[in-house]
This record gives sequence, C-alpha cells and structure tokens, in this order.
Amino acid sequence: MTVPVLRALVSQNPTVKITVISRPFFEPFFDGIPNVSFFAFDEKIRHKGFLGLIRLFQNLRVLKIDAFADLHNVLRSKVIRTFFALNGKKTAFVDKGRAEKVALTRSENKVFKPLPTMFERHSSVFQQLGFSIDLSIPIFPPKQELASETINLIGEKYQKLIGIAPFAQYDSKVYPLDLMQEVIDKLAENKNYKILLFGGGKKEIELLDSFSKGKENVVNIAGKINFKQELQLISNLDVMLSMDSGNAHIAAMLGIKVITLWGATHPFAGFSPFNQPLENALVSDRNLFPKLPTSVYGNKKVEGYENAMRTILPQTIVEKIQTSLK
Repeated sequence: MTVPVLRALVSQNPTVKITVISRPFFEPFFDGIPNVSFFAFDEKIRHKGFLGLIRLFQNLRVLKIDAFADLHNVLRSKVIRTFFALNGKKTAFVDKGRAEKVALTRSENKVFKPLPTMFERHSSVFQQLGFSIDLSIPIFPPKQELASETINLIGEKYQKLIGIAPFAQYDSKVYPLDLMQEVIDKLAENKNYKILLFGGGKKEIELLDSFSKGKENVVNIAGKINFKQELQLISNLDVMLSMDSGNAHIAAMLGIKVITLWGATHPFAGFSPFNQPLENALVSDRNLFPKLPTSVYGNKKVEGYENAMRTILPQTIVEKIQTSLK
C-alpha cells in the first residue's frame, strides 16, 4: 500500500530520493519507480535483535539520510526512528488509528463509519516531513512484457484476462470454496475469457487445480512461474477478483481494476485497494450479521458468523466482473 504513495511523492517532488527499507521479497514492488532505491532488511542474520538494529542504523547512516518516515510504527521501526531522532534527523510516523478501529470492530456501541485509508495515513507522514502529496491523479506503470514461460502457460490467443485470488491469510476472509467454484464455472462458460488462478503453497495449489479441472480457459498459475513473472502477468489483467488480501493491493498498485470480497473485515477500516470505487467492494450482509466488521485483519472469529460471506451471491460476483469488463 506504500507503492502508490511513493509514486505520487517522487512525481510531485522530483528532487526527493527515497530509500525503502524492507524484506527482500518486496523489492520487485518498487522496480521502475524514479528516485527510489531499496535496502534489504535481513531479519534472520545481519539485522536480527537489538544489536542487529544498531547495525542496520549504521548501514543507513552511510546513505546520508536527511529524514526518516516510519510507515510501520512497530517496535523495530520505532527503534530505528529513535536512533535517527537522537542524531538530529527529522522523523515522522504513521498514525494507525487503533482506537478508531477498535470502535469500528467492537460488538457493542459500534461506530460504523469510514476511517482514513492507509494511503491517506501514509501521505500524512510525508506531509509532516514537509512534502505535499496529491493522490487524486494516480500514476501507474505500463503493462509489462510477459516472459516466455508465462506465454507458454496461458497461451497467446486470449481476449479478456480475469485474475482470481481466492485465498487470504485468515479463513474469515476467504469466500466459501463451493461458491467460488460456481463463480469460476460461470465465468468459464464465456470462451472470450481467460481465467487465471493465483495462490501459493501445496494445499492451495491442489484446490486451484480442482477449480480449473476440465476447463481449457481456466489456468492455475500457482507454483508455475516466479514472483516477478506473476507481477508482470497481473499488470496485464483486465480485472482481478480477490479477497481482502495482498493480491488485491498488488493488482491495484499496478492500475488494474479490482473487485474485492469482504467477510469479517470491511473496507471502512481503511484497507480497500488503491483507487478502486467502493461499489467494487462486495461486503457481507450487515442486516443478517450486524456485528460486522468483527476484525480489522480477519484474525478474530465470532461464533455464528462463519457463513457471513455466503450472503455475497456468486451471480452478484459474476455480474460485477462482467460489468467491469464492458
């Protein structure tokens, strides 16, 4: 969710140079953004523990950093932020709005209203450091050229590319698999669609194989191309169907239309994908399940709410996808 903000920042403040500090896995997210370099955080060896954070700070000092923007505001980033502050550098950190989120997700006396998005919260950090950011005119990278391995996998003769990412970190955010099968079956009836299934891990790959079985225009991508090739492929989609999960944000940061499905969580918490209209977020029925949202991240289960996502009908999802493709 930082990517669209950084694209806007460097576009509107072209003299600024940014160093992103994160795990190596995320480096491809920032490829091609002008004036943005990446510093790999090694949590297992070099930068492990408090001594490792001291080493990290020493590594960063060499870069002659003028200000530190903490977009995470957790223990590790607070330590590094403090080191910079003690060395006379300007710092700012994100306000995650924890109290507001508690009010939104509690069962009693719920305050059901939209909270600032994480994009707005991240922008505010840079504004504290003296930089203006306007997110209303988004900037996206061009569609990327597909690798030969990807073309061999999906074929060259296709019209509309529909990505589907049916999994999430927590079960309360995953659309029932039998209903997802209905969605895929219905979409597959249209031979002008090529449906690409995204996921990872042995169990997910097996489920995706079952979704695609017997359908020539449904392809399981999981485990068959590398992560960078997946990003290239996502940049060429016409639409992505995703849970409240990372795949939604990856597609959105690449300028792809995203339709999201919401169970225990809700877009009002501020985690809706970038630049997507609210009507593309299909939420569970709060009339039948009034305690929704019950969680910010989906890690809390509420008894009796296991079937909340069944109130999002497969036909509604199919029609939303078809409309987005017109």
